[in-house]
Amino acid sequence: MPSSEDASAEPGAEDAAVAGSAQGGGDGMTWWYRWLCRFAAVIGGVSCAIAGVWNCVTIDPLNIAAGVWMVLSAFILFLCEAPFCCQFIEFANAVSARADKFRHWQKAMFYCGIAIFPVFLRFSFTTLFGNAIAFASGVLYGLASLGKKGDAVSYARINDKKLADEEKLTGSITNETAMQ
Repeated sequence: MPSSEDASAEPGAEDAAVAGSAQGGGDGMTWWYRWLCRFAAVIGGVSCAIAGVWNCVTIDPLNIAAGVWMVLSAFILFLCEAPFCCQFIEFANAVSARADKFRHWQKAMFYCGIAIFPVFLRFSFTTLFGNAIAFASGVLYGLASLGKKGDAVSYARINDKKLADEEKLTGSITNETAMQ
């Protein structure tokens, strides 16, 4: 039963709140770019997992360490971006909800960091290309942190204002030199 506070609220307020939360809470990211970032992270997780398991099939301890790190990176990527892949882990949705609260630059730094560490640990074809897509998902989140590109009209206004200011400055300088 609605309370008296709900009755006094604006009629379309709930619909606007639902639409705002469906769009990501106003973080400036379009729906298709958000899905692109998530898809890149999931594909990056798959490539990390496959390359990590392949890396572990050796006797070199650094390769094994890099492979284990890559498998753990894949698990973290799945946990943060696709919790439905980890449906038998009780805390998967809580971790995903917490990861969604991070800013885009924080996700970018984290994803790039976990992707670059095995490459520094053991530089090989497997570690480089296994982590490339995970690193690319971090780059995509980094680009999202820069924000949307401005429209041409506002840039033209700013440019016109700068030109007018420069003309005023140069005009006042030439007038001062002409008076002397």
